[in-house]
Amino acid sequence: MHDQSPLRAETWPMPRTCPFSPPPDYVGLREHPGLPRLTGPSGRTVFVAARHEDVRAVLGDARFSSDRSHPDFPWMRVGETVFPGFRPSLVEMDPPEHGPARRAVAGELARRVRDLRPKVQHIVDGLLDDVLAGAVPADLVSALAVPMSGLVLCELLGIPASDRQEFTANTTVLTAHDAADADRAESFRSLIAYFDALCATKMTERPEDLLGGLAGHQLFSGGEGRWAMVELCMLLVVAGLETTATTTALGVLALLEHPDQLALLTADPGLTPAAVEELMRFFSVAELSLIRRATADVEIGGTLVRAGEGVAALAAAANRDPAVFADPDTFDVTRDNRRHLAFGWGPHQCLGKNLARLELRIVLDTLFRRIPTLRLATPRDELRYVNGSAFSVSALPVTW
Repeated sequence: MHDQSPLRAETWPMPRTCPFSPPPDYVGLREHPGLPRLTGPSGRTVFVAARHEDVRAVLGDARFSSDRSHPDFPWMRVGETVFPGFRPSLVEMDPPEHGPARRAVAGELARRVRDLRPKVQHIVDGLLDDVLAGAVPADLVSALAVPMSGLVLCELLGIPASDRQEFTANTTVLTAHDAADADRAESFRSLIAYFDALCATKMTERPEDLLGGLAGHQLFSGGEGRWAMVELCMLLVVAGLETTATTTALGVLALLEHPDQLALLTADPGLTPAAVEELMRFFSVAELSLIRRATADVEIGGTLVRAGEGVAALAAAANRDPAVFADPDTFDVTRDNRRHLAFGWGPHQCLGKNLARLELRIVLDTLFRRIPTLRLATPRDELRYVNGSAFSVSALPVTW
């Protein structure tokens, strides 16, 4: 057993230098015996799980806690100086509270997602109508990826049409990489106030939408329950909007840069579900939420992680593990991707995974059917990429 793996000088998160590759050092982390240790932005050190089997082991083990409010949690909260006191609901819950709360949300969410398909299709068609009627080149980040994810969330939460412009303005600032902290904090406060009022209405009126359905559950009754619902709304904004929009934009980029794969997809739309899973595996845009604190001594990958120590589970490294994925650095829409970890693993696996899949399947099928001559208007190397809570491209100019 590796009781203490050597402490490395590198820090984590590590910036990506290529949109189609994880940080280069992830290879070395995967090949390191046991679990190496890196320094996080808080100055504390964490063990790093980079192999597929080790990432799954960490994320599936109940002896690892997700509660970042614990004083010994070995990580700096993302956005903690901007959003003090905010607990992003289910993401930070441990047993026994987590199980019942997750089951209540998961069941209701699954029912609502099944009903969203025609609405998502309508949203995508409307946005592409505007793209085709507008100036060329068009930016598919601001004209398609970002508004699509925002409008779909409005449909899911039952946000009235009269409120959507202000809601979109606030979520755009909140998730923007270049927004000032003061502006993001103001948008955060505005969204909290809005969701508080919205959830109060949903609890009274019980409409046929996600929040109306949750209002009938005992976990979301009373004042504390309403605040839990507000936190859930903010979780969907913070965890869902940026990652879906980013994967949409990067997915279009990947297909345009791999015309052989695009040709396979357009010739056989039945490949779209597999293509979406490959995009998830290939980019793995977000992994900052996969941090855990050991609540007991646990052996992972031959390394003893002692109670109170932290582990960062690197999904992007695991999703390029050659022990699981043949030729993992090749983008292949026909690949069997059933074991990818882009949505996490275990009890905290992403609740919104099927909504993200639905959005991506519809947007890819519709975009390349309606604009078959789509191509980049700016060379890939000249695009601007952003390393933040999710790796993203700031704009994607296209023409046809």
